[in-house]
Amino acid sequence: MNNIIPFIEGKLRLKVNRAKTEVAHISKIKYLGYAFYRYKGKYRFRVHPKSVAKMKANIRKLTNKNNGWSNDYRKQKLEECIVGWVNYFALADMKSLLLETDQWVRRKIRAMYWKQWKRVKTRYKMLRSLKLPEWKVHELANSRKGYWRTSQVLNCALTNKIIARLGYISMSDHYLEICEN
Repeated sequence: MNNIIPFIEGKLRLKVNRAKTEVAHISKIKYLGYAFYRYKGKYRFRVHPKSVAKMKANIRKLTNKNNGWSNDYRKQKLEECIVGWVNYFALADMKSLLLETDQWVRRKIRAMYWKQWKRVKTRYKMLRSLKLPEWKVHELANSRKGYWRTSQVLNCALTNKIIARLGYISMSDHYLEICEN
């Protein structure tokens, strides 16, 4: 580092931020939200864990059940977030990350709808409209479990196809559309 900084600052006339500049192994570096790893002799991109944590925090904020947004507005904001994030990190290898995140986002959406169907009467009506057997409707509608726990069981009623029909996009599907890897 002592050898290269004089060259960069003197010859190239660039300013070096000494607080951010470091000499390290490629696997220890975070650059513009990307991390790097070696695979079959080549260096490849992946999403840095801090970037994943920021994305999840943003999705938590957008799927918050208590913010009073309409479903259409929430759907639009969620789509903007997902499309922007996936397009930015399109160069990274993140198929498995997106599959896991998709499951988590769909569960958040199910919990959000379950909270909206607040009353037992509404839950009965909505679950019947999803064509569940009567015993399952009764079991789910009268459940005293919390939103998050019930959303896991609710995947038999609000399937991935139904969530897609409601207009929510899948991160992994969007990634595979634009993916070059």
